[in-house]
Amino acid sequence: MEGKAVLDDVVELLACPHCGGDLGRDGDALRCPSNHAFDFARQGYVSLLSGRSKVVGDTAEMVAARAGFLEAGHYDPIADAVADAVTGDGPVVDVGAGTGFYLNRALGERLGVALDVSKYACRRAAKVHPRIGAAVADAWQPLPIRTGAAGTVLNVFAPRNAPEMRRALRPGGELVVVTPEPGHLTGLVDRLGLLHVDESKQDRLADQLAGHFTPVDQRAVEFRLDLTRDEARAAIAMGPNAWHTTPEALDAAIAELPAPLAPAVAVTVARYRRV
Repeated sequence: MEGKAVLDDVVELLACPHCGGDLGRDGDALRCPSNHAFDFARQGYVSLLSGRSKVVGDTAEMVAARAGFLEAGHYDPIADAVADAVTGDGPVVDVGAGTGFYLNRALGERLGVALDVSKYACRRAAKVHPRIGAAVADAWQPLPIRTGAAGTVLNVFAPRNAPEMRRALRPGGELVVVTPEPGHLTGLVDRLGLLHVDESKQDRLADQLAGHFTPVDQRAVEFRLDLTRDEARAAIAMGPNAWHTTPEALDAAIAELPAPLAPAVAVTVARYRRV
């Protein structure tokens, strides 16, 4: 089966989403001591959802747009900053991993687990690196990771379940969070009338992590993109704004913009230590 060997290397990090028991390989499936079983998908990932998720994962179109945009190097400065922030030993678990782009760049010689609620994202993440295993999981449910298994947890433009991310980390483990700033993609979303980043986002992040993590350091990453109209379309289509417009409306709006486009990128890469 394609991708089968990938999860062999990281299966010892995984836990049953139903009972929390350790998972082990049983033929072409994973099974816990309570006999809960999870089959591998043909594309090499495994679904470890504990039930039907209320979260709608990214569509195949959104994932394809993200893959193309990231592989073109547009967000390489962010990926470099994430890789620099992962300084500890031990496995890296990426919660909301998408295509596995950032996890791949930060992995080094470590093992990695890519968790995402989108099966389309997991299909790509399962193939991005031979030491990465991918599993469908909901960030708001108990994470299918053994307690204390991770040396680092990544959270890049993704939901944050602070108690579960803390539980997954070993003592002294670190969390690396990437969040957009209010000026992110200025020059694009403002012209198109799309979602802006909440001015209080950093305050809400601090509230979410309080009691679970303590800040270590943070770095502002700011630069400008140089995009064609097609690349600008991908930048919008790969993120949450895709849920707030239609492809037809987006195409029509972008067609009215001058090219090339030079939107600003403004994000914060922050490092926290498990309390």
